[in-house]
Amino acid sequence: MAATIQVENLKIVGRRGKGAELPIVRDVSFSVQRGEMLALIGESGSGKTTVALSLLGHIRKGCRIAGGMIRVAGYDVTALTPHECRSIRGRVISYVAQNAGSAFNPALSIMRQVVEPALVHRTLPRRDLEARAVSLFRALALPDPETIGERYPGELSGGQLQRLMAAMALMTDPEVVVFDEPTTALDVTTQIEVLSAFKAVFAERGITGVYVTHDLSVVAQIADHAVVLKDGAIREAGTVSKILFQPEDPYSQALLAAAEPRSRQADLARQPEQRSLLDVRNLVVGYGQRNAAGLPEKVIVNHVSFSVPKGRMLGVIGESGCGKSTLARAISGLQPWTTGELLLNGEPLAGNVRERTPDQRRHLQLVAQNADSVLNPSKPIGQTLARVVRFYGGLRGDAATRRVNELLDMVRLSPSLASRLPSELSGGQKQRINFARALAADPQIVLCDEITAALDTVVAAAILDLMKELQRDLGLSFIFITHDLHALQSICDRVTVLYAGQAVEVGPTMALGKGVHHPYTRLLHDSVPLMEPGWLESTRIRHADEAMPATLLNSLSLDPELCCFLARCPDRVSGLCDRIPPPVRSVPEGPRVLCHLPASICSEFST
Repeated sequence: MAATIQVENLKIVGRRGKGAELPIVRDVSFSVQRGEMLALIGESGSGKTTVALSLLGHIRKGCRIAGGMIRVAGYDVTALTPHECRSIRGRVISYVAQNAGSAFNPALSIMRQVVEPALVHRTLPRRDLEARAVSLFRALALPDPETIGERYPGELSGGQLQRLMAAMALMTDPEVVVFDEPTTALDVTTQIEVLSAFKAVFAERGITGVYVTHDLSVVAQIADHAVVLKDGAIREAGTVSKILFQPEDPYSQALLAAAEPRSRQADLARQPEQRSLLDVRNLVVGYGQRNAAGLPEKVIVNHVSFSVPKGRMLGVIGESGCGKSTLARAISGLQPWTTGELLLNGEPLAGNVRERTPDQRRHLQLVAQNADSVLNPSKPIGQTLARVVRFYGGLRGDAATRRVNELLDMVRLSPSLASRLPSELSGGQKQRINFARALAADPQIVLCDEITAALDTVVAAAILDLMKELQRDLGLSFIFITHDLHALQSICDRVTVLYAGQAVEVGPTMALGKGVHHPYTRLLHDSVPLMEPGWLESTRIRHADEAMPATLLNSLSLDPELCCFLARCPDRVSGLCDRIPPPVRSVPEGPRVLCHLPASICSEFST
């Protein structure tokens, strides 16, 4: 039987400016049978996305297909005209992008955007298409499938938008769908929901897929075969079980090694206790008019408290929408808070960064998740860093140049990169420049907001190593905001677990995985994907069994005093958890937990 996707000896070359053409993809060949999923894996710059986009007949500016053949669902893509390529995109082959938030138009309703590809291809009248969209919303386990199409992208979570993008891709009943890292930036609990929905719909419709990812645990759950790419060439190909459990190529083995969690912690017991550098006390952040209690109509961060000692690293973890990034913006002075207090070196911090002293602004720096959002695309990185050096240190000329070179050396980059534009750097290099930009202020504490979320395992591991080096060599303190439990455990001294804006657990990182913990902390632990076939299905079934019935949930959801995790808690006690607000209890040699301990919680993590 002929394969649905057949790629033979594909060669793609690219040219920078007026320079010579350079190979980007080198003699790549693979095939995918109908109803199967192929994973393209490798680190940043390996050519994964370039190969995947070529299946749609799309080649980036400055590049061209220099040889080989691509056949998709009977179409010779390499022989099609641009007009013919457009006629099969969205109809024969569809594409699901990595960042659904940036792919949706914020000014248009969801339904209008989901049905647009089918309207372009004139497959059915709008009314029939909207009915099909509702059916897809239901199949993808989206909430309120009959009305969610009336909402706008800004009103939905990242996981919901990712499933809606899949619905858009499936509107025309394509034979092939290309997924470009669709779950990379999702938290672990949302990732389970999205992957489960994808897998169920694909199995039902017999769709052929290509899944671009660097997450090997995801590969184990969703793919049948895998191709390992490095520098545009195939290093190894085979079944998923062969690639993940019996890799032969040294590069495949290195990818697997980088995915293994490892501790970067020094022996903290030998380190003397340090004074508190940053104190967060009963912080409340929200929007809308204040109620009788003085709280905003919509509370995003709800009475959160913790401290960060000098030279230590605090991890803040929780799923999308829990308030992590809002907390970071409030601490950095970019988001006003309603009540509470922030202290830096014992001195109060104003809610507005403009009202803080120059030293306070210098000592507390933010490293954003997306380096592209803070690096000027039209300026060489040397100029970007020199501007910060001049602003905070007053350095100019040769002195500024020397300081820029020192900063590049600190983040393990060559000074020769100073003349390059951000677009000429890899994702990992840009994130290091992002760090250098913060270090230029000579800070005492750095807030890192999901800085490794979109990086492959090899690059992310290097960034984590860099953070520990900076902590050791410069005595820096960090607040590391993440949804990656393994990354947090490997570098952080303490952890704050956020759920629905509340700190449900605060304690030492070394206690994670043993002893008593909040049920939500255990859920996060159990939701970290494993490289085990069948793990996704068993985890999804277990979570569904533990969920509270919707009728009971609706009757309790209006009481803000009760436990915020009540509807999802597998250990809830009737007559206690649904009637009495949870107290804060301290576990001996463990964390402080917002829960009715010990009546409603198991003493050990599930294994």
